[in-house]
Amino acid sequence: MKNTETKYNSEAISETKLICKDYLVSNENFEIREYENGILKTFPVPENLSKYYESEDYISHSDSKENLQEKVYHLVKSYMLSKKAKWIKKYINKGHILDYGAGTGEFLNKMNTLGWNVEGIEPSTSARNLGISKGLKIHSELLELENDSYDVISLWHVLEHIPDFETKLSKFKDLLDDNGFLIIAVPNYNSYDAKYYKEHWAAWDVPRHLWHFSRMGISKKLSEHGFKLMSEKPLKFDSYYVSLLSEKNKNRGSNLLNAFYRGLSSNMKAKHSGEYSSIAYFFKKEAET
Repeated sequence: MKNTETKYNSEAISETKLICKDYLVSNENFEIREYENGILKTFPVPENLSKYYESEDYISHSDSKENLQEKVYHLVKSYMLSKKAKWIKKYINKGHILDYGAGTGEFLNKMNTLGWNVEGIEPSTSARNLGISKGLKIHSELLELENDSYDVISLWHVLEHIPDFETKLSKFKDLLDDNGFLIIAVPNYNSYDAKYYKEHWAAWDVPRHLWHFSRMGISKKLSEHGFKLMSEKPLKFDSYYVSLLSEKNKNRGSNLLNAFYRGLSSNMKAKHSGEYSSIAYFFKKEAET
């Protein structure tokens, strides 16, 4: 399988330390510090992280479609489910997939309809129960897994939430079949929208996002854990959604026109630089030597 040559923009955000506010729940301030080259970390890490997810506005843990924002979110999400399935099919047609951070199970449900054997991990009780109500096998933690081998493990905007993400990467490698794939989607702090909105950039999402990655940073880290980068897939809708939330953070109001313009600008600039607002990385497990 041919590896896609990837070029990285070595220019980081203008500051390696930012003060960012939790706009969703607490209004508390948190620092963004450099952890290592290409990876930033949120400080301090709250002892009770779960309370920072307790918000009706945390859409990824809900199937609600009551307001315009929720309706647009789920419409785009439905489109992206098909897109994600097509991306995976380019590497593996069918098999056993584990979705870590499965939420309410929409992605697993999609893969199930395509003939995949599906399982998920979701720590949120309410989100997990919604997924289980759809007939899906969703566990609360990795220890509950009965199967010890998967063709694909996916984390769609999840890795940045995991306190011990390096320990989890080692576990994912053990769980994958030889030549299995690990798919990781995360925000990119080298994107245009991140640089434009600075501390107001919604994808900092402190303190829920404990980690922040550049393209170089995540590729290097996964290489250290025995994975080879096969391709990058831009999540182009993310720039618009993140810009809309960032406008609210910055101006205390929704400026739809400016959000659309900034989202479009981010995608247009990324056509040349590769620095999209969010990127799905497809890693292949390397054979043991």
